Amino acid sequence: MVNCHVSTVKNKSVNCKWICTCRCHSKRFYATSHIRPFRHTHIHPETNMHIHTPMTQHREQFRGSVFCSRILRPTGTVVCPLRFKWEGEARELAICSYTLSINAFDYNCHVDLIKLLKQEGELLRLRKARQKMSELFPLTEEIWLDWLKDEIRLTEEEPNREKVYELFERAKKDYICPDIWLEYAQYSIGGMGSPGGIDKVRSIFERAVTAVGLHMTKGQTVWEAYREFENAILSTLAAEPPKLAEYQTYIDFELKEGDPARVQITFERTLGENCLVPDMWAKYTTYLDRQLKIKDMVLSTHERAVRNCPWTMGLWKSYVLALERHGADHQTVSDVFEKALNAGFIQATDYVEIWQAYLDYLRRRVDFKSSKELEELRGAFSRSLDYMKQDVEERFGESGDPSCIIMQIWARIEALHCKNMQKARELWDIIMTKGNAKYANMWLEYYNLERSYGDPVHCRKALHRAVQCTSDYPEHVCEVLLTFERVEGSLEDWDLAVQKTETRLNRVNEQRAKVAVKEANMARQEDDRADHRRKAKSDKKSQKKVQKGTRAGEKRRAEQDDYHNEWNEDSEEYMETETGLFGRNAPPGYKPAPPGTKKAQQGVADPAQRQNDDKPELRNDKSSVFISNLAYTLEEPDAKLRTLFETCGPIKQIRPVFSNKGNFKGYGYVQFESPVCVPEALKLDRREVEGRPMFVSPCVDKNKNPDFKVFKYETAMEKQKIFISGLPFSCTKEQLEELCKSHGTIKEVRLVTYRSGKPKGLAYVEFADEAQASQAVLKMDGIDVEGNKISVAISNPPRRNMMDRPGSSRFTSDLMPRQTYGSRGRGRTQLSLLPRSLHRHSAPAGKVENGTAAEQAAATASAPANAAGETKPLSNSDFARMLLSK
Repeated sequence: MVNCHVSTVKNKSVNCKWICTCRCHSKRFYATSHIRPFRHTHIHPETNMHIHTPMTQHREQFRGSVFCSRILRPTGTVVCPLRFKWEGEARELAICSYTLSINAFDYNCHVDLIKLLKQEGELLRLRKARQKMSELFPLTEEIWLDWLKDEIRLTEEEPNREKVYELFERAKKDYICPDIWLEYAQYSIGGMGSPGGIDKVRSIFERAVTAVGLHMTKGQTVWEAYREFENAILSTLAAEPPKLAEYQTYIDFELKEGDPARVQITFERTLGENCLVPDMWAKYTTYLDRQLKIKDMVLSTHERAVRNCPWTMGLWKSYVLALERHGADHQTVSDVFEKALNAGFIQATDYVEIWQAYLDYLRRRVDFKSSKELEELRGAFSRSLDYMKQDVEERFGESGDPSCIIMQIWARIEALHCKNMQKARELWDIIMTKGNAKYANMWLEYYNLERSYGDPVHCRKALHRAVQCTSDYPEHVCEVLLTFERVEGSLEDWDLAVQKTETRLNRVNEQRAKVAVKEANMARQEDDRADHRRKAKSDKKSQKKVQKGTRAGEKRRAEQDDYHNEWNEDSEEYMETETGLFGRNAPPGYKPAPPGTKKAQQGVADPAQRQNDDKPELRNDKSSVFISNLAYTLEEPDAKLRTLFETCGPIKQIRPVFSNKGNFKGYGYVQFESPVCVPEALKLDRREVEGRPMFVSPCVDKNKNPDFKVFKYETAMEKQKIFISGLPFSCTKEQLEELCKSHGTIKEVRLVTYRSGKPKGLAYVEFADEAQASQAVLKMDGIDVEGNKISVAISNPPRRNMMDRPGSSRFTSDLMPRQTYGSRGRGRTQLSLLPRSLHRHSAPAGKVENGTAAEQAAATASAPANAAGETKPLSNSDFARMLLSK
C-alpha cells in the first residue's frame, strides 16, 4: 500500500477532464470519463503502478489513502472506464524507472535516466541515480566530469570541499583520465588559503604527473598547469629570487635525484627568470632528448629555446636533430633549417656548423641505390658552398670554413658511397686552391683518401705535389713519400723521390737561415732604438733641472703664499664638489645685490676674515668641511651656517667667501673644534637651504691628495642599480620607492636634481642584487607614471670628462679638445654657425708634440702668444682681419 495525497477538480460538464495533482510528487495528470466517476485512476510517477483514488463532489478536495491495484506495462494500460494520458519527459522518466526496476544492469537506461533528471532539475534524484550507476559500472571520463562539475557548483562552501575531494578520488580509479586529474588539480588550487593548502595542491600535481604525465597527447597539459602554478607561487613570494648559480645547483641536485617531474619544474622555473641564457636552454633540451623523450614536450621546448635565443647556433642544431629523431616530415625540417639561416648568428663558423648538421640529415635520408635523394644531397652541398662564398664571406670577411670541411665530407661521400673518385679529386683540387696547399695535414688527408678509394698512381702524384707545396712540415711529407715508394714504387720511383725530397729540404733550410738573419737584424735595431729613447729621456731630465734653477726665486715665493692661496677668494675655480666645479658663473636666478646694501657690512667683516686666513695655525683641514651651492642672495651666511652646523659639534670658525665687491659667492668653510664632528657634518649633504640643496664635502687639497675621490657615486656600470628617466617632476622619493619595491629589496633611491634643487626627471634605484635590478628593468621599462612614459635601464653612467679627475679645473678642461659626438650624441641638425675659415681642428694629444714645423708655424700665426707662451684669446679686430684675409 502506498500512501499518497491527491486532490482533484472536475468541470460541471458530463464529459469532463479531471485534473489530478499528486501532492507527494508534485505531478499533475489529466483524465477523462464519460460518466461521473467515484474513483480516479492514474499511474504512480516512480513505481509506474495503477492507483485508484476515491472522488468527491464537484469542486471539493479530498485527502485520503491511495491503494495500488497492480503493476502495469510500460505502455501504461489503464483499467476502469477512465482514459489516462501521460505526456513528455514524465512518461520517459516513468519508463526508465520501470525498466531499471526490472533490470538494474541496463547501462543505457542509466545514462538516459541521468540525462532526463538533469534536464528536469531533479538534483537529489540525479545524485542518487549517479551514485547507483557508479556502484554498478565504472563511469566514463565524460560522465565523471559532468558529475564533478555539478557537485563543484553545488558545494561552493569551504566545509564541503572534502566531499568533492572524495568524489575526485573515486573518479580517478575507474580509468586513466588526464582531464579528471587536471580538473582535480585546478579545483584544489581554490583551497590554497586553508592550512596546508599549497602542500595539498603540490601533492595532487605530483600524483597527476606521475599518473598521466607520460600520456602522449594530454600529459603536456598537466605539466603546463603544474609549471604555471609554481610560477604563480614564485611571483607572489616576498623572498628574493634565486640567482642563476643557485638555480644550477638546484638543477644538478634534482638531476641526481632523477625525479622527472621535479627536474622539469626546476628547469621551467629557472628559464622563467633566465630566459635569455642559451646554456640553460641547451641543458634542458639535452635532458629531454636523453631522458623523457616525449615528442610533444621535446619539440615544443626546442621551439621555445630557439625563439628565446635565436642567435645561438647550438640550439638550432639540436632542434634539427630532434625533429629527425622524432620522425618529423622533410618539409618541417627544411623550414626549420631555413629559419636558422636567417637567425643572425654572431660568427661565421656558426653557419658552417648548421650547414653540416643539415647536410648530415640529408645524407642519412639518401638511399644510394636511388637517384632522387642523392641529387638533392648534391644540390645542398653545392648551395652550401655558394652560401659560404656569397653571404658569409661578405658579412664577416671570412669563410668560416678555412679547412673546407664541407667539401672534404662531400669528397668522402662521393668516393665511399658513389664510387666517384673523379668528383672527389675535383673537390680536393678546389680545396687546395683555397690556400690549403701549404699545410702538410691537408695533403695527407688527400693522400689517405686516394690510398683508401683511389689507386697508387694518384697517391704518388698527390705526395709529389705535397713535397713541392708544403711549407709548415715539409720533413713529414717527405718521409711519407719515401715510405710509400718503399712499399709501392720501383727503383726509378725511389730515385726520383729521393732527389725531390733532398732538393726541397735544401731550399727550405736556406729560407729558414735567411729568416733567422732577418730576425736578428730586427732585434738589433730594436735595441738601438731603445738606447736612443733612454738617452733622449736622460737629456730631457737634465734640461728640466737647469730650467728649475732659473725659477728658484719664483718657487720660494709660491711656497710662502701656499696657505693664503688655499683659502683666498680666487680658489673657487679649483674647488670640486659632488656635482662638479664652482667657477665664476652665478647660479640660475642670481641677481647681484645693489651697491651699498650689504657691501659696507661685509666689507667690515672681510678684513677680519682675511686676517684670520693669514694665520695658518687657525686653519685645520681635518676639522673642516667645504660648503657650496648656496644661494648668492643668502642673507647673513655666517649666522645661517652656524645655525645649521652647531648640532654637529662645537664650531671654531665659519669662513664664507665674498667677492672683491663684497657679494657672497655661495660657498665657504666650516671648521670645528674636533675632527670627530666632520662625519656628522657630512650627513647634512643635500640639505635644502632656501630652496637649494646644500653640498657638504670634506675639505681636501686636491693638489696634495690627487687620489682623493670627490664624486661619491660610481661612474662605471652598476648591475644592481637601475637608471630611470622620463619621470614627472612632481615624483617624490617616497612615490618612486613605492613604485619599485614590488620588484625586489630596495637599498637606496636617489633623485637627480639641478643645483637649484629643481628635479631633472631622473633617478637611480639600487636593489639588493643584479637579478632584482634586471627584473625591474624588464617589468618597468616603458610603463606610465602620471602620464609620463619612463625609460629604465641598468645604471651605466657616461665617462666623466677631464674636469672630474683629481687636480683638474675648468680652466684646464676648457683647453681640452671638445667632445666628438657619435650616433647618440649631438644631432646632425645642430650645425655650427661659425665660418669655416675660423674652424680649428684640435689635434689628438699624441700629435701635439710631434707636429710638423708647418703646423706649428700656422698655429703661431693664427694665435698670438704672450711672453709666457700661452695663447691669447682673439679680439674682434683679429676676427675681422682673418675674414678679410680669406
